[in-house]
Amino acid sequence: MTTRKPKTHESNGVLERGRLVLEVEARAIEEMIPRLDGAFEEAVELVVASGGRVIVCGLGKSGIICRKVAATLSSTGTPAMFMHPVEAIHGDLGMLVAGDVVILVSNSGETEELLRLVPIVKRLGAPLVGILGRPVSSLARECDVVLDVSVREEACPLGLAPTASTTAALVMGDALAMALVERRGFSAEQFAERHPGGMLGKRFLRVGELMHTGDRIPRVEVSTRIGDAIVEMTSHGFGATSVVDESGRLVGIVTDGDLRRLLARRPTDALEATAHEAMTRDPLTIDADELAAAALEVMERRHVTTLLVVDDERRPAGILHIHDLWRTELF
Repeated sequence: MTTRKPKTHESNGVLERGRLVLEVEARAIEEMIPRLDGAFEEAVELVVASGGRVIVCGLGKSGIICRKVAATLSSTGTPAMFMHPVEAIHGDLGMLVAGDVVILVSNSGETEELLRLVPIVKRLGAPLVGILGRPVSSLARECDVVLDVSVREEACPLGLAPTASTTAALVMGDALAMALVERRGFSAEQFAERHPGGMLGKRFLRVGELMHTGDRIPRVEVSTRIGDAIVEMTSHGFGATSVVDESGRLVGIVTDGDLRRLLARRPTDALEATAHEAMTRDPLTIDADELAAAALEVMERRHVTTLLVVDDERRPAGILHIHDLWRTELF
């Protein structure tokens, strides 16, 4: 039985075509860099000054790019929405309100559906920013600001499918969004608020979201006998208990290590000692607002498995065990 030898990637041109596509699209992006000028700064300031949302509008493949641009803007501090130009003239223009800025995305600059929207948008008083493949076009003449995303060629071997042109529009949208991040002073904490799910959200978990509170906090007073302190430690399962004074303020912690050291010092009457005699004074604590990642760093650096969380009056507000951090599957 004979078997047919499969063609290699090199022999059928697949690898060569793939590399050529990457080269064409990379070159398209590189050629945009020197064309980025004052119009880009003007577009950023227009969005900041408006105080409203950004409505991103395009048709076909450009419309798909618009959805991604709107999503990136929204997740980085600039509220944005995609508006389909055909649906817009059938009622979706109602989403446009005073203070909004409209971004039109078109490679040709002659998209009929977008041109039909222009007079309506202008009557509503919304500024127009064009991300256009032809900076001299019908849409360019109507826009307040034009961002030039023209490309020398498409990566399609037929010269027909939008490839380099859609990449250029996408990259310009990213550039606009990231410039707005810097211009607004958008922080990592604000970014986290918009991404509560998945691994990204876990990176910004706070101690207060993971710590045990209320009756789950092991707690004894300074005068508590060690035997009772052991019961408290065992029933809560953290291998430690907080020690508080008469006013409820944290003064120490008793850990498994403290018990071993107590037994070494007082092998015959260790159970008669008080929590005050066994505890570690001024234990490590952390604020509830600290990042969980910071808590893990402290635990690993100081070789401890438990951290107490205190309030402004230094009363125990929570307790965090290293297992609580491992369960997030982030670390």
